[in-house]
Amino acid sequence: MSIHTLNSIVKRNASLNNKYGVTESKKAEIDALTMQVLNAQQNVELFQTIVESLTDKYNNFQTLLNTANSTRTQAFNNKNLGTQLVQSANNLMNNSSVAFNEVVDAKSKLNEVAVNVKNLMDKLIYSVEVINKLATTVIRKKALNPLISDELVSMLSTAGSDANNVIALTLVALKSTFASQGSVMESESAIELSYAQAKELYNTLTVVPDASGNEKTYSLASILDVAYADAQKNYAYMENAVAITEKQLSDAKADLSKAQIKLKSLQSGLAAANAAALAS
Repeated sequence: MSIHTLNSIVKRNASLNNKYGVTESKKAEIDALTMQVLNAQQNVELFQTIVESLTDKYNNFQTLLNTANSTRTQAFNNKNLGTQLVQSANNLMNNSSVAFNEVVDAKSKLNEVAVNVKNLMDKLIYSVEVINKLATTVIRKKALNPLISDELVSMLSTAGSDANNVIALTLVALKSTFASQGSVMESESAIELSYAQAKELYNTLTVVPDASGNEKTYSLASILDVAYADAQKNYAYMENAVAITEKQLSDAKADLSKAQIKLKSLQSGLAAANAAALAS
């Protein structure tokens, strides 16, 4: 074999090796880009799931915030109405003392009303305090643990709202009772026990038993003040939860946008690499 022929074979093999090396290099580049695209797609799907989850969470908290706002408004109205009722009861007691010797006929009816109202108010006030504290605790836990049932939070919020509405209706009934007592005092000529009954009714609004069953003095206004303060705290908790979730959602959307941009860039690079490989 001549030297010239040997040189030709060497050059041809070198050319084939170079071509093969280029092909392998391009294939490795395409494989790497393909893997990056797959990873980017997974990131986009992950961020999309996070955005959807946070959107649902935000909407739920927004609904709870609206409910908390309604409850807060109702509690504020109850607070004002309670103050008016306590003052009305106090005025009635003072007016009754003037006509103490004239009070006679309304004793049995007023006793029945006072006892029934006292029992009802004790139960309603205790129930509202328990419901509000439980709802506040669950909402705090819900803000930290999304696994807590939304239905449970919603049911507690609704129960608190319903209980406040019942108190409002009961307070209106009490106001009507005061009006009736005023009419009785004006129409009856000899209600000897008016002062005693008015004082008992006033105590119905200002004395409730504590957990041990012993009597402890509270004003209805102070109890409703506490209920309003609890409603304000509950609203503040929900407002904070909405703000936190809104920030989380905004950040997640930003991450999703970045991931989508990166995916498009990698897809474009992969398409260009494939085109270059086919053209070579």
